[in-house]
Amino acid sequence: MEEETRKLSAFFKPSSVAIVGATKKIDKAGHVIFKNFVENKMRGVFKGELYAVNPTEDSIMGVKCYPSVTKIPGKLDSVVVVVPANVVPEIMKEAAAKKVTDVVIISSGFGEVGNHELEQQIVDIAKQAGIRFLGPNCLGVYDSKTGVDMLFLPETKVLATGDEVIATPRPIPGNIAIVTQSGAFGAAALDYLAGREVGVSKFVSFGNKADVNEGEMLRYLLHDSETKVIMLYVEDIKDGQEFIRVAETVTTRKPVVAIKSGRTDAGARAASSHTGALAGSDQIYDAVFEQTGILRAQDMDEFFHMGKALSMQPPASGRSVGIITDAGGPGIMAADECVLKGLRVERFSERTMGRFEKLKADGKLPQFASNLNPVDITGSGTDEMFELSTRILFQDPEICGIVLLGLHHTPAVQEEYIDKVAELAEGFDKPIVACDIGETEMALHTRARFDKHSIPAYSSPEDAARAMSGLVRYGLYLKKKGCFEEYIRSFMQSKRKK
Repeated sequence: MEEETRKLSAFFKPSSVAIVGATKKIDKAGHVIFKNFVENKMRGVFKGELYAVNPTEDSIMGVKCYPSVTKIPGKLDSVVVVVPANVVPEIMKEAAAKKVTDVVIISSGFGEVGNHELEQQIVDIAKQAGIRFLGPNCLGVYDSKTGVDMLFLPETKVLATGDEVIATPRPIPGNIAIVTQSGAFGAAALDYLAGREVGVSKFVSFGNKADVNEGEMLRYLLHDSETKVIMLYVEDIKDGQEFIRVAETVTTRKPVVAIKSGRTDAGARAASSHTGALAGSDQIYDAVFEQTGILRAQDMDEFFHMGKALSMQPPASGRSVGIITDAGGPGIMAADECVLKGLRVERFSERTMGRFEKLKADGKLPQFASNLNPVDITGSGTDEMFELSTRILFQDPEICGIVLLGLHHTPAVQEEYIDKVAELAEGFDKPIVACDIGETEMALHTRARFDKHSIPAYSSPEDAARAMSGLVRYGLYLKKKGCFEEYIRSFMQSKRKK
């Protein structure tokens, strides 16, 4: 790992951190951030030294306050800045004097509002001192393993009724990293993934990107053992050539899913006013993502669906997909969406259809079940039918991925097949995704069971098809780069270690 990349580690694993702007006022960002660290330290998750900097307070939450960064004793790795914009240059000078390596500037009021001169001041101070910083105008960093939590969004809120509700839950530890220019989108992503019980390794919000940018963070995450998939929200990319060089290296080892806003003139104007970004031609971004193997999502749902699938399943070796369903209509919907996404849903080989015919002859599939692709075991389907049908498609060398629509509504299905299918999947390097339609307790339970077996489950046939499309697109890119087999070997080894 390069020295500059290694320096970024203090954002996630600081041995000591100071919150400048820590306060007792519970409605202030400085209070929420400091409280996050205090509570994580009390739980034993955050193991570094924690300091509060506020010249008007003696202590906050039982922690001594210092009047300035330079008054803190001992070595200091990281500083989180939550003070008015005009004060930030002075804080940066103090950090430089203290030989701090990493700074996160939460404060807004810089380039995003046209105050480019003030932003340039902090850039110049940081460059001269060798400080790397995130922001300004950002949400900061969240690391699920180390207890670093700079999110100024409280986990719970008290409503006017007096009821306390979960507002911004933190996701469980996992292997997806979120890298975002928009703090608000990032917060929404964390909320979504927490609600779906999808784990996160790291979260990084850039804001104005006056220093550390996407390319550098991608390079860091390439070497991060906790991260398997990188999910990227961008409004602009400043150093395009460097980004391309880094992305082409990263995507051969870890999938990167991106959502790029500012696709229209109206969106580009909004992006400019949001972070001061020059969004640039959307066609150029399409070409860059295509060249570098970054999987561009067309909307937020597809963004999350592809990220989830890539974190759980191996990429597909080709476009040919097999569909199994116990409901004809949803099977057709899945087939349509697969084809629209460039996948192939073709008649099975004579050998595979012969194996399904034998199941019918043995009374293990209904005589009226369809076995042309999709395989429709009908509303008379049983757990055994799902298991046997899935086994056949896993063993078919012409099928590169399986979409399983296990709707819980059919009377004979008791969901024992989920464990059996998961056990089957362990022995193959072929991806499988699942779907159960509905939002009732049973539907949520069914999808959760699939997810816990690392079979990504979705609430619509189209979503399952889009997830499979991501697995196919990534697999085809790896094949084009000549590293598919190496990636699959590594994926299967990591799966066996679980």
